[in-house]
Amino acid sequence: MKAIVYEGMKKVKVKEVEEPRIQKSDDIIVKVTSTAICGSDLHLIHGMVPNMPQGFILGHETMGIVEESGKDVYKVKKGDRVVIPFPVSCGHCWYCEHDLWSQCDNSNPNGEGGGIFGYSNTFGGYDGGQAQYLRVPYANVGPLVISEELTDEQALFLTDILPTSYWGVENSGVKNGDTVVVLGCGPVGLLTIKWAAFTGAKRIIAVDYIGYRLEHAKKYGAEIVNFEQYDNTGEYIKEITHGGADVVIDCVGMDGKMTTFELIETVLKLQGGSKSAIELAAQAVRKGGTVALVGVYGARYNNFPLGDFFGRNITLKMGQCPAHAYIERIYKLIKERKFDATDIITHKLSLDKGEHAYEIFDKKQDNCIKVILKP
Repeated sequence: MKAIVYEGMKKVKVKEVEEPRIQKSDDIIVKVTSTAICGSDLHLIHGMVPNMPQGFILGHETMGIVEESGKDVYKVKKGDRVVIPFPVSCGHCWYCEHDLWSQCDNSNPNGEGGGIFGYSNTFGGYDGGQAQYLRVPYANVGPLVISEELTDEQALFLTDILPTSYWGVENSGVKNGDTVVVLGCGPVGLLTIKWAAFTGAKRIIAVDYIGYRLEHAKKYGAEIVNFEQYDNTGEYIKEITHGGADVVIDCVGMDGKMTTFELIETVLKLQGGSKSAIELAAQAVRKGGTVALVGVYGARYNNFPLGDFFGRNITLKMGQCPAHAYIERIYKLIKERKFDATDIITHKLSLDKGEHAYEIFDKKQDNCIKVILKP
């Protein structure tokens, strides 16, 4: 089969690889109909996640048709159209039973966090879904059958960016009438803005430096701030909000623009990427407010602004979204036409164009926001 594989720093290839097979009695094999590139996939190809072997199949946003199932699978059957949440979760450990699906104790023998499709050996070594077929373990737990009335485009983002953005808003405690700052206007940031408005936020400020992404945020009613236009964007936001925002949601993670000092720290292994978004958040949030880190962060960070949070009684929340806990409620909203995420799709390409798709997404070319790939 064809698949997009990691070939080294900033290099992916569409290659012929071996098709997956049933390995355990609760596995299924899915024939992929749509898959997508996520911003966190870029962390992999930029070398920010360890234990990425050459030839590793990428991708954790996947849906398709059940092609084959193990003898103990009862939740889905051959021919079902399913979306696959990105965490690999067993469904019966303490963490799964307490809705911390992304922290599953049984799905990742290589680390403390749970397994993730297509996300290196550090997160379980599971092949990803940017391929023609995908093996899905624990198939009685993760896959959700999707109605034929919905298109792939309407349903695909249930795999990751819809629950991740929803969780970011809920986990940060956004309330009706709040002022919310969203850092980063990539796919997750844009959907976070949508969910914040859906929840009743009175004022939403979107921060980025890519013009076309800021313009998209403006369509959702957000005020826009280009951080390259200010010497201190955090202080500017604090000023225009008269003391800071109730909630700041960081959708950037370690992929933020690095200062020269941060580049040196990264080379010296003092930190695993940029922490500029965290520092901006520390300045932009009001006293007693909440900062939620939704964007992915990696290793330890030097000069982390812990005192800034402590001294102003800031609540800091973070983590990997437990996607399983949110998929069904968001699916219901989509079916009822109460929420739609398809407007962030800017490119639909064949899987054969995977290298080009990664390039335009990574380099922010051709006004690219979100790419869907069709095997």
